[in-house]
Amino acid sequence: MKLTAAQHQQFDRDGYLFFPGIFSPEETRTLTTEVPGLYSRREDYNVREKGRDAVRTNFAAHLYSKPFAKLARHPRMVEPVQELLGEALYMHQFKINGKMGFEGDVWQWHQDYGTWRNDDLMPTERAMNVAIFLDDVSEFNGPLMFIPGSHKRGVVDAKHDLTTTSYPLWTIDNGLIGQLVDRAGGKNGGIVSPKGPAGSMILFHGCLVHASGSNLSPWNRVSVYLSLCAVSNHIRRFKRPEFIAHRDFTPIETLPDDCLLNDYPVELPWKKGLPASALETSTDELKFAA
Repeated sequence: MKLTAAQHQQFDRDGYLFFPGIFSPEETRTLTTEVPGLYSRREDYNVREKGRDAVRTNFAAHLYSKPFAKLARHPRMVEPVQELLGEALYMHQFKINGKMGFEGDVWQWHQDYGTWRNDDLMPTERAMNVAIFLDDVSEFNGPLMFIPGSHKRGVVDAKHDLTTTSYPLWTIDNGLIGQLVDRAGGKNGGIVSPKGPAGSMILFHGCLVHASGSNLSPWNRVSVYLSLCAVSNHIRRFKRPEFIAHRDFTPIETLPDDCLLNDYPVELPWKKGLPASALETSTDELKFAA
């Protein structure tokens, strides 16, 4: 999948690209049918909403679920990011965020690279997210909100929020958010919220400031996020468990474009359970030979 010159310009200007309905209903169903079984597991890789049983985030499904292992190697997900970064990629993080009806909590304003830098010692912002909607996304079920062009500021000041939700996040002060929104256009486009059918895809810069509100509707808003990082930019610290921040820096090899609808061999190293090593952490900085 090749990006056009206009898409390159839009990404540079706004920090994101939106592809409505780029995956067919048949392709999307191969993923959605897998989610309930994954969410039902009582494993560390399922982080639940604060004080509730609903899953907030399922991590690393590409290591134990065949449909998601294929998605992790899908050319429509991987190739645009590789084109923008100009380098082979590895999977820094893979998550299925479940903003469930009536239960999905907020994601505060943040930059993903802020967390990757502060927690994982990722050297630069040569990493980004690409996401696919597994449900229709509307204004009612907690859609993502972006501040266009906010990636141009680079890394902004943030604080480590350990209390608001069940998942710790490096979040941005409301005053700075107000400034960024005003600079992006205020009420005239200072916040945008891409919405569309299941199977839509969003690609966004690691420094793009974004958030989402709680889901007060009866409709789920489940999305899959691949956080892809340039191999040379791999993390330097294993402070977080491996199921959250991966430690295998092997370049991703893509599968054929029809991989969600046909059988292709993929490795599932965690199919028999989460290995003990995936829970080990260290605050030491890794040393690599020059």
